[in-house]
Amino acid sequence: MLREQSNKRHNIAMIIVVILAFLLFSIPKLIEMAKSKQKEVNTEVTTLSKLAKAEVKDEHIKKVEAVEPPPALKSSVKFTAPVIKKDEEVKEQDEMKSQEEIQNAKGIISIADVKGNDDVNGKDIADVKANVTQVVEEKVYDVIEQMPVFPGGEGELLAYIGKNLHYPVIAAENGISGKVTLRFVVGKTGKVEKVEVLRSLDPACDKEAVRVVKSLPDFIPGKQNGVNVSVWYTLPITFKLE
Repeated sequence: MLREQSNKRHNIAMIIVVILAFLLFSIPKLIEMAKSKQKEVNTEVTTLSKLAKAEVKDEHIKKVEAVEPPPALKSSVKFTAPVIKKDEEVKEQDEMKSQEEIQNAKGIISIADVKGNDDVNGKDIADVKANVTQVVEEKVYDVIEQMPVFPGGEGELLAYIGKNLHYPVIAAENGISGKVTLRFVVGKTGKVEKVEVLRSLDPACDKEAVRVVKSLPDFIPGKQNGVNVSVWYTLPITFKLE
């Protein structure tokens, strides 16, 4: 009995010794493997930390810059250099100021007619000309779906012209008669703008025709796709001696 138990204890002891021996030989390997794994993890983290920061791109994001308010300006009267031109070539805004207008003007002489807001400390419009943003003109159509109409129709338009047109004396004395063909823009608000002479008759007659057209009341605006738009309008005006 004791002999049998002795053999059993001997076997258990051998198994324990083998296990301990295995553990003693395995532990250094396990420790080395663990250190190697930790080194790989640390290396990967270090490498990732050195990556360049991602560049964020968004085409829809725009940098908004602060817009400075316009500077205070001095009042000024436009100076127009004398140039010899025909009457029909001279635009109203380019006409020279009379001596009386210049003397009565409170502002300085400059490149434009300006109503200033600070005549003491303000700037001359010529000094800030480079900073003035040009206004992009809207499209002007030649033909549209619904052309502009004079209030009351074409009959009222001709009646207005006949009532307000004055035959130039010099043209009448020289026996000049015929048609002046004009074109102008009827804006999207119905106002008459940009009056031009397409076919001239006589300088005096041309000037009178332009004057009358500029005095026309607002039209009913033209429409394109249901929206008010600007359009060119052609109009012949007849000068006929009685």
